Amino acid sequence: MKPAKNHLSERIQVGMVSASGVHNNRTHQTMDERISKLVSHRAGPLPESEDAFRKACRDMLRIQSYKPTGRGKPASEYLLRTASERSFPRINPVADINNYISLAYLVPVSLWDADKIDADSWLFRAGLEDERFVFNPSGQSIGLRDLATGFAVSEGVETPIVTPVKDCRLTKTDGNTRNIAAAVYYPASWNGVPELPDILMEFSGILKEISDHVESAIIV
Repeated sequence: MKPAKNHLSERIQVGMVSASGVHNNRTHQTMDERISKLVSHRAGPLPESEDAFRKACRDMLRIQSYKPTGRGKPASEYLLRTASERSFPRINPVADINNYISLAYLVPVSLWDADKIDADSWLFRAGLEDERFVFNPSGQSIGLRDLATGFAVSEGVETPIVTPVKDCRLTKTDGNTRNIAAAVYYPASWNGVPELPDILMEFSGILKEISDHVESAIIV
């Protein structure tokens, strides 16, 4: 795993997972079954404790001017809504694992193809006024001012690629993806379950089913 720094640690803990030799062009039948079972479980209202954690994940994004409302809410809330509507997306094996972890633990998780961006290291910080990236095929972009953002750092140049809300289109995974990295965003103020190490353990364990090598770490 490349070196990484987290400048958001007062509000957000970041756990990273990387996997190499990913077999992303195969059907993962076991994961499809897990997702179907989880979607059924998530179709109803959240228990009080889980809803409190969901709110904590939203509130951790309140950095300076950023308001996590409307389309600015964490992506995990979008996945929760699709589960309640029984329209949960299926994309490719590694993206499906990513979304499964996000729905299971109610945390936003970013995923990117590590071969689609040059990086000596990764950096997590709040975005600046003029920073943005395109997130979909139609060319729509998201402004990153005060939004928690992950950057690929290469020769001192910081390129924004992921956020807890949306991820950059250019680094999205596909059937040819072989090496990935992912970031789990976790509220630093939370003192209870789920715990970040447990999330990373399950995430890594499932990725090992379709990868040659997997690493994880909490970024400080």
